[in-house]
Amino acid sequence: MSNINILGIDIGKSTFHLVGHDASGKEVCRKKLSRSKLIHYLSTLAVTTVAMESCGGAHWLARKCQGFGHTTKLIPPQYVKPYVKTNKNDFIDADAIAEAASRLLMRFVSVKTEASQVISVIQRIRSSYLKDRTACMSRIGSILLEFGMRFPRSHSKMKSLFQWLAEYGEPIPPMLLRELREHHDFLFET
Repeated sequence: MSNINILGIDIGKSTFHLVGHDASGKEVCRKKLSRSKLIHYLSTLAVTTVAMESCGGAHWLARKCQGFGHTTKLIPPQYVKPYVKTNKNDFIDADAIAEAASRLLMRFVSVKTEASQVISVIQRIRSSYLKDRTACMSRIGSILLEFGMRFPRSHSKMKSLFQWLAEYGEPIPPMLLRELREHHDFLFET
């Protein structure tokens, strides 16, 4: 266990596959662990280099590893792919991660701090709300277009949708009006 030079970890939702290489690049360790057992294993492992693909959960795990004194290396997935030797499985991926991390010219991703990770998550959430809002407004516009009404595009116009419909003067089927009300409520109550 103490002769591990680089430990490659293939991150999963509930299980983690580990392959350890010694200084010569020979495989000396192969394990499959649950999240809690992985944390315990890393806390008892002699200080080494821990490598992972930069993906969901990698920054959290990298900070944990750094807390145990390990050096962490996060590798973009596209840089690991050339090191996969045969049919893809989790142990082969972990082995490829360890091998890629040993390359001198490999490019790595910096480990995000918790604060920068929170900011990134907030930005993704806000961006998804904007996409949802835009999609909802497009649905309302296309529904009206199916009934021969071209609704002006803008968020401010969408607020006055029902006033616009009343002024437009075209009769609207009650079921369609109910559907438009639900979409409009979703758009402005969320």
